[in-house]
Amino acid sequence: MGAGLAALPHRHVLTVDTLPSAVRLARETAEQALVEWGIGLRHPAVDPALLILSELVTNSVRHAVDLSPQLTVIFAAGSDCLAFAVHDRHPYQPLLHATRTETGTETGTGGLGTVMELTLGLGGTAVTRADADGRGKSIWITLPL
Repeated sequence: MGAGLAALPHRHVLTVDTLPSAVRLARETAEQALVEWGIGLRHPAVDPALLILSELVTNSVRHAVDLSPQLTVIFAAGSDCLAFAVHDRHPYQPLLHATRTETGTETGTGGLGTVMELTLGLGGTAVTRADADGRGKSIWITLPL
């Protein structure tokens, strides 16, 4: 996983309207790309990766549609790594890691809590990257294969 995203030999980019149907289309496109890249759909990382992807696209559809009529999903893979990002043009950058308040309660993650639990459970990473103009962001997930 240390080679970096630029070194991953397989890539696919999907841009779709920010509509509920984007979730299904992103998932189907991911499945097709994985098969074309020789990553079997029964690989232990695939089901969690598809769930993470579905959650991230769902979040964009629910929360970014007013400012982002389209969203983009970037898929990439190598022999030991699967990476994907969901990009929209809404400036809000959600907190990916839960924080504990003084009373010990967790705040801030909602559905992203599941994303983080799955990602970290697989030994992966998650990061939010703002667009250069500050008006959008990408959430990147990288998982070992």
